[in-house]
Amino acid sequence: MRFEHVLVVGAGQMGGGIAQVVAASGRRVSLYDAAPGAVERGLETMRGSLARLAEKGGADPDEVLARVEPVSDVVPADLMIEAVVEDAHVKEDVFQQADGVSPEEAVLASNTSSIPITSLAAVTSRPDRVIGMHFFNPVPVLKLVEVIRGLETSDQTAAAIVALAEDLGKTPAEARDFPGFVSNRILMPFINEAAYALLEGVAEPEAIDTIAKLGFAHPMGPLALADLIGLDTCVAIMDVLHEGLGDPKYAPCPLLRQYVQAGRLGRKSGRGFYKYT
Repeated sequence: MRFEHVLVVGAGQMGGGIAQVVAASGRRVSLYDAAPGAVERGLETMRGSLARLAEKGGADPDEVLARVEPVSDVVPADLMIEAVVEDAHVKEDVFQQADGVSPEEAVLASNTSSIPITSLAAVTSRPDRVIGMHFFNPVPVLKLVEVIRGLETSDQTAAAIVALAEDLGKTPAEARDFPGFVSNRILMPFINEAAYALLEGVAEPEAIDTIAKLGFAHPMGPLALADLIGLDTCVAIMDVLHEGLGDPKYAPCPLLRQYVQAGRLGRKSGRGFYKYT
């Protein structure tokens, strides 16, 4: 399976980034998003990202973007990569649609951060061809792809997705289908404790992030990283962890919930733990 034609569903920061790296590998990409104007915004973001990479010797932006076709619905493809909001019902709807129009041999993948792959596979007629392909933000820069098998994912499907990740210039790492997989099971409690440190007045955001960056040699502090991910996404992931693992340590910090209720979602809304212009 080479996956010559890839459908990416979701044109936000993750979906747009995925479409970019797939197109840069020489493949044809169909990009779909149900939100009005989302695909156009995604293409503009891709153009800016490609222009910056071109300055460092990357591919010609026009050449890459020529391989990305905006589409107005879910269309047949060799591979579907879903990158919509971290909501199980929304994702299940996408998988049902893709299952209905895709060729029998097509693979359906999810960029989910935490939702069980097995539950997404269960709404399709091809659970052996459903898999998790979790990229990291910013997709064109970060190398990791977390590959997650559902209960019935075949060896052939897993091998094909690992090979694709490598062909995209990524480093695949396989994880089992448990809530949060590996990355967010470790990361989200770290972000949550940083939010509690702020809530309890232990330190200000800048100090918390500076201590994490310099003390742990992290490129970004946990609060700044939460703003980059999106505080609403962090809360959604923690809710999945809390429900799936049944441990209160995964429950979101009340301050995180309050910020989300106030619309302080991070970079995408202009304000989270920090203000952005």
